Amino acid sequence: MEFSANQIASLVGGTVEGDGNVAVSTFAKIEEGHKGALSFLANPKYSHYIYQTQSSIVLVRRDFVAEHPIEATLIRVDDPYATIAQLLQMVAAMTAPHPSGIEQPSFVGEGVELPEDVYIGAFAYVSAGAKIGKGVKIYPQVFVGAGVEIGEGTVLYPGVKVYHGCKIGSRCIVHSGAVVGADGFGFAPTDGVYNKIPQLGNVVVGDDVEIGANTAIDRAVMGSTRIGNGVKLDNLIQVAHNCEVGDNRVMASQSGIAGSTKIGRGCMVGGQVGFAGHLHIGDNVQIGAQSGISKSTPDGARIMGYPAVEYGEFARQTINLRNLSALYRRVADIEKRLSDTDRS
Repeated sequence: MEFSANQIASLVGGTVEGDGNVAVSTFAKIEEGHKGALSFLANPKYSHYIYQTQSSIVLVRRDFVAEHPIEATLIRVDDPYATIAQLLQMVAAMTAPHPSGIEQPSFVGEGVELPEDVYIGAFAYVSAGAKIGKGVKIYPQVFVGAGVEIGEGTVLYPGVKVYHGCKIGSRCIVHSGAVVGADGFGFAPTDGVYNKIPQLGNVVVGDDVEIGANTAIDRAVMGSTRIGNGVKLDNLIQVAHNCEVGDNRVMASQSGIAGSTKIGRGCMVGGQVGFAGHLHIGDNVQIGAQSGISKSTPDGARIMGYPAVEYGEFARQTINLRNLSALYRRVADIEKRLSDTDRS
């Protein structure tokens, strides 16, 4: 499947600079470009590659100014990163597999009504009382517990486990190995023994959510653990019982949220961030990777570090720490000179 520069520009509202008839049939990173490939330049750190790339077409910003001759045809757009995402989505929709029907062996429990366009893969298990929306795809070896609700167009990839009573909204993607609704980590210490606290709630996932591979979202003690609309969770993330995650929040891999913490809308969380329990994180908060969040945070904060502090303060702390050895040597030298003076 090939598209010319002119065709691509018409799809994305771009302006062609160069040969508008040159065609591409694949994508490539700008530093690995080759003939017939489409690349993009969004990060200024990669600007030098545009003068040597072998890609046939490169997406650039409208205000990009070339410092040297460029062999590739350019398509100028407002945002190259967003545009390449748009094109990738279009190609994925055209080329992705679209399985349908009910494969055997699989199990569908009593009282489950399956729309005609649903897909149930081999060795999948859909328990009694589950509600499955139109266009849902349940891949092989998925377990759907009793009374679970899956919204329209949602995809559960191989090996996903959704425990009883949980709800997943429409147009969600849940990747392999993810577990939704396992028991929260609740135990009551009594006479040196930890007695299990029954976890009687569920998990409610909103619409347009993506849950990464091997991510775990625990059910609530009572009530619901809630994941808002548009949330994107990376692989290997832990969301504990009774947490609430606001709409349109992104979280990178290996982060963990302790029980009953509430995170606002539009937040961006780097990898390996740890949240203590019972915190309230405001809207539009940005948190750098490997941060430790030990206290609640207001709207719009930009924090990093362990314990996390404001970005500027973290930068100052880092500089001071880097200079600590030199400061130690200076103090030691001063102390030695003072000691020598006292002896004389």
